[in-house]
Amino acid sequence: MATREPAEPVVMVGAGLVGSLLSIFLARRGFRVKLFERLPDMRKTAIRAGRSINLAISERGLAALRKVGLEAEARRHAIPMRGRVLHAVSGALGFQAYGKDDSQCINSISRGYLNQMLMTAAEQTGLVEVQFEQRLVGIVWEKKGLIFETGFVESGQYRTEHFSVLIGTDGGGSAVRGAMVKLPGYEISQELLEHGYKELLLPAGVGSAFQLEKHALHIWPRGSHMLIALPNEDGSFTCTLFLPFRGAVSFETLQAPRDVAGFFEREFPDARKLLPDLEEQFFTNPTGFMGTVKLAPWDVPGKAVLVGDAAHAIVPFFGQGMNCGFEDCLVLDLLLEEHPMAAAFESFGRQRKPHSDAIADMAVENFVEMRDRTADAHFLLEKQIEKILLNAFPGEFLSRYTLVSFSLAPYRFAYRVGEIASGIIAELSQGLTKAEDVDLTKAGRLIRERLVPYLKENEYGFRP
Repeated sequence: MATREPAEPVVMVGAGLVGSLLSIFLARRGFRVKLFERLPDMRKTAIRAGRSINLAISERGLAALRKVGLEAEARRHAIPMRGRVLHAVSGALGFQAYGKDDSQCINSISRGYLNQMLMTAAEQTGLVEVQFEQRLVGIVWEKKGLIFETGFVESGQYRTEHFSVLIGTDGGGSAVRGAMVKLPGYEISQELLEHGYKELLLPAGVGSAFQLEKHALHIWPRGSHMLIALPNEDGSFTCTLFLPFRGAVSFETLQAPRDVAGFFEREFPDARKLLPDLEEQFFTNPTGFMGTVKLAPWDVPGKAVLVGDAAHAIVPFFGQGMNCGFEDCLVLDLLLEEHPMAAAFESFGRQRKPHSDAIADMAVENFVEMRDRTADAHFLLEKQIEKILLNAFPGEFLSRYTLVSFSLAPYRFAYRVGEIASGIIAELSQGLTKAEDVDLTKAGRLIRERLVPYLKENEYGFRP
């Protein structure tokens, strides 16, 4: 591995998941890193900060951890989820596998645990220094100066920090990005969903027993809104309610404890029975916003680059926000093997943006699928046909979900494969009521005519 020792340390802003991991990659290449974080040290102080409690980590995230020797440690604290359990209002349950068999899982993992583990691993390199309670309030680009306000709350005390190289890993509300887009030549779009979210903790049962199926992501799809639940190590589940901010069924209509209780009893009666302190949690926990950020370019030539959500925030409905950010670290690390830092930064944004845009679009589309279509009989039929084709035509038929979650295929490639595969399934499902009646002879012909040629020759040079 090529190593370098620059005259000055790399300065990073944001010690969340992506910032902590990227600092490890940089340290492995011999770079010294000064990492600034606006929050207190989460290993010493309990912090909520409106962030999700747990996350779904899949192959892209695991590959990045594997590269720095931390995959096994993360897996020890992760719970494999083999598919979705769908909860009808009646209490009836359905199951949709994520992959062709149980070996293809996504994994529920605690955000707090993972962030703390990465922070500690970064410091243990001996090359990463983390400074907490440092809120970036301005950048003087011409002088390469950062202005920080010290303290977790407004203190009125400021300090400056010089940088030679700056990396912004400070998340969807990035202060580095905010300063960058004030410069000429930047294009940014920021689209907020009309839905917000609120997290609720479903406690473990007697003896830390899981009160729902442990190895699944649970969904209560209800059209305009939904509830999901991911398992935690201690037997509890983190539930997230996704609901419009305004309208007949919305956060604005849930103003009193009786409103919340009645809403859950009507819409999610089985979950309601497992949430004894629902009303208290609902009015104590914050309501979060969700949105998509697209930006070009991602770098300030010769000075700075954005990585992770700071460059490409996405909504959480494909479970790829962290995974995409971790894959950013892999890609940038490979570019630093081949190029000086300034050239690596420019190439990084140019290479990654088409793919981050693709997963951003897929995440919004998956929100509609999870919310509206998972309870639809024809959609379920198509999912069953998809699984049959994955097993009947290995290496020839691939789905968007399997490529996104269980491979390192470029996101834009996965997007196009998904379009082709969906068209094939739609044609095969016409007139069917049972997936096992699918015409496999016709399926093979359509796959070899429409999908296989793209798998063999595509604009990304990728062959699965």
